[in-house]
Amino acid sequence: MTLQVFLPAAVFGLGQGAATPIFALRALELGASTAVAGVIIALSGLGMVLGDLPAGRAVSRIGERWSVVLGSALGAVGVVLCISAWNVTVLGVGMLLLGVANAVWGLARQSYVVSAVPIADRGRALSTLAGSMRLGFFVGPFLGAGVVHWVGLSGGLWVQLIAIVASGGLMATLPDGEIADGRGPVRSLASVIVEHRRLLGTLGSGALAMGASRASRTALLPLWAAHIGMSASTTSLIFGVSGAVDVLMSYPSGLLMDRLGRRAVAVPSMVVFGLGYLVLPLSTGTLTMGCVAVLLGLANGLSNGVMMTIGADAAPDGYRAEFLGAWRLTHDVGMFTGPIVVGVISGVAALGVAAAVLGGSAMLGAGAFARWTRRTIRGRPPRDR
Repeated sequence: MTLQVFLPAAVFGLGQGAATPIFALRALELGASTAVAGVIIALSGLGMVLGDLPAGRAVSRIGERWSVVLGSALGAVGVVLCISAWNVTVLGVGMLLLGVANAVWGLARQSYVVSAVPIADRGRALSTLAGSMRLGFFVGPFLGAGVVHWVGLSGGLWVQLIAIVASGGLMATLPDGEIADGRGPVRSLASVIVEHRRLLGTLGSGALAMGASRASRTALLPLWAAHIGMSASTTSLIFGVSGAVDVLMSYPSGLLMDRLGRRAVAVPSMVVFGLGYLVLPLSTGTLTMGCVAVLLGLANGLSNGVMMTIGADAAPDGYRAEFLGAWRLTHDVGMFTGPIVVGVISGVAALGVAAAVLGGSAMLGAGAFARWTRRTIRGRPPRDR
């Protein structure tokens, strides 16, 4: 399974890491203002939100393998549009398609691992899956920078195009027998949401807070670094160290989930997120800023795979894919809205206020996981019973 799942995840993440710094520059190159460039980037998150529920239906109907092929095709079209865009509207359409492709890809990978791995090893498998993608995302900018140096601004996007095609080809080699999971009749998405509305509204609030905490980290830290006068090179170095801590925590996170239960990882990760955001306004120099970045990287790494694992534990037999699509939606709404909230609050108040709000929401998310994880997770390991 390593070559067929974890390696494609790393390759897919590498392409994303290479292209992510380029999208904003591509928008500026096409004449967009800084504000419009921010909106264009946010369209990728909107695409994930819009794609989560249809992704669940697609995986349920055509299986993981063909869903990956579909997601890869959508992603390839999206990148081609970004490369060849002649105005910001075309670039925005490309970003939206990339978001939808990410939703389909993510759900198909998760569904396959859940069906192929025993529940006793589920935490380690899913955290390693998430860590593989983050490892690629960590390495991607270095590869992209080299290609951009030789090819130009679109070089990072060409790396992503090749990575999408390659990772899709690797996942498409999954034998039909391995992806059969005993699916029952296809359920309507509305009926799945209504049936599980209590879980999605309670435990889902923790998932939403975690999504916001994760996404806002990459939006708020660079803004605060600029606010205290740090150079771009120093900021990049701090991000690199934070990213390394993130990746290194992937396997230990899964080990803790399998041995101590999901709650033992979800709650501490949100508490560390909250502490990191709450102390961010106190950082005034490189050393203190670096400590906060490492703290948030630790929180992000500790949370590796926990949302996928909790969702997999709660997913009912027979219509798992539809449920996972709804579950991922709660998290991805947070991913989409978190950076927007940072921008809005910092625009009307101050960055410190935005950090405090994020810290408070993370603590509320920790409370949600502490309150509802025990009672709602099905098929949980013994320590959570």
